[in-house]
This record gives sequence, structure tokens and C-alpha cells, in this order.
Amino acid sequence: KKKLLQQRRLFLCYKLPISIFAVNQTQLQSPMSSQLVDQYIQQFPPQTQVKLQELRSLILAIAPEAQEVISYKMPAYKLKSIMVYYAGYANHIGFYPTGQGMEAFKHKMGNYKHSKGAVQFPINQPLPVDLITEMVEFRKSHCQ
Repeated sequence: KKKLLQQRRLFLCYKLPISIFAVNQTQLQSPMSSQLVDQYIQQFPPQTQVKLQELRSLILAIAPEAQEVISYKMPAYKLKSIMVYYAGYANHIGFYPTGQGMEAFKHKMGNYKHSKGAVQFPINQPLPVDLITEMVEFRKSHCQ
């Protein structure tokens, strides 16, 4: 109960409505989700913002029916379950198509740093649109 009160105070400090406080502590879903993603992107330097917006637009073009949410403090796209997440960092964009998505495309990672559940796209290089498109389409087909 004490933790709940602390979290509600946090939302009030940032003037966010308590209605966005979700039962699932890791995920915020509301009509404000797109605005929260906007705020997330705006905290980064301009070059990173461009990459994040490009990735966001690409995901929404592939899956316009996906719900844009904040999950684990990063933008995510949900159908029946989370399809993909992404996050901005100083030198790269982290793209998280889950372990299933990474396993299916590990042979296409080339020189990108990657792990079981994530791949890093350097800020100073173009996003690999074809690879991202394939990964999002794959995850979309597994989340419906």
C-alpha cells in the first residue's frame, strides 16, 4: 500500500492523471500513451529523436492497429501481447523484438551488436528499414 501511494505521488508530481496508473506495474496504457511516447522521444538529442520517430513511424505503418504503450519505461507496441519495444541511448537505438523475434532473425544481424532479445542500431547509421520491417511483421503475426 505504501508503494502504491508513492507511485501515485510520483504521477501527481509530473501532473499525469492517476488514471494512467495501471494494475500491471510494468505497463502504462491510456489515451495519453501517445503523448507519453512523445515525451519519451523529446528527452533525447535531435539526432536521436529523428531515429526514434523514424522507427515509431515504421512500426505504426506496419501495424496501425497496434496500441502504443509505455512498458518497462520505453515505448512498446501491443496487439494481444507486446510485439516490440524500442529505446534511445547515447550511441544507439535499442530494438527489442523479444527472444522469439531475435531467434528468427539472428542470421540477419550482420555487424549489429545483439543479444537474445535485442539489437542495437547505431545512431550514426541509417536504420535497417527492411530488417526492422521483417521483424515487426514477424512479431505481428505471432501477437494476433
